[in-house]
Amino acid sequence: MKLFLTLLVLASEFVGAQHLPPTLVPFRRGDKWGYADQHQRLVLPLQYDEAGPFIEGVAWVRQGKLFGYINATGSLVTPLHFAKASNVQHGRATVVLGDETFDIDPSGQRLSTPPAPAPEIDVLSQGHITHQNGKLGYRFTVGDAVVPAEYDEIKENANGLLLVRQGQKWGAINDKGKLVLPVAYDAIRSDPADESAFLIVEQEGQFGYLAADGRLLVKPRYRAAAPFQEGVARVVTDAGQVGYIDARGEEYFKE
Repeated sequence: MKLFLTLLVLASEFVGAQHLPPTLVPFRRGDKWGYADQHQRLVLPLQYDEAGPFIEGVAWVRQGKLFGYINATGSLVTPLHFAKASNVQHGRATVVLGDETFDIDPSGQRLSTPPAPAPEIDVLSQGHITHQNGKLGYRFTVGDAVVPAEYDEIKENANGLLLVRQGQKWGAINDKGKLVLPVAYDAIRSDPADESAFLIVEQEGQFGYLAADGRLLVKPRYRAAAPFQEGVARVVTDAGQVGYIDARGEEYFKE
């Protein structure tokens, strides 16, 4: 029981940390990118053709066809000479230079060691599935909450949510057994390896995000939506423009 309570506290702290606004967010005005603070005040000037999020202290930027990495002061960590550059993840980023593809660390140094294998994800079960007349329900291990057997599919989520499907539509139930997201969405993307507290939700070809409690953080209104990293997520508007939003759902781009 002590271990279980400790895990609950750590999970709560992790979800809370996901809501902390990042220091700098990629900010687009028209076709140029810079970086803004959480109040959307421009901190680094609009001088890039594309920009990525700050992760582990560095962000990739593009000028013309070439990519490089900068730190939070705007200084170059690497030259702008890569043909491709990825976000930093677990201390390494993948880049393409000439005919070579390799990894670098956040200081820009080339890495010779292969990446460590992804850690196994062990999501603790909150209860068990019940069956009645070909439908599924759920009984929680802790407390008296019971989800009636009226769903065609039920998935557990690390945030403590149950993702439920009726026919072709999905919704979400919290750990008290309450339906917090109506069963009206075409898909809810739940990847155990995703380090974000925010799930991606789809409705009629548009994408948005759920908050950690299962309610809508951002209603589906983007053509594409990527998982949150370091408190920001990359989205694509209906017009095909790329931008970023923060954990409050605030947009950091102006046409």
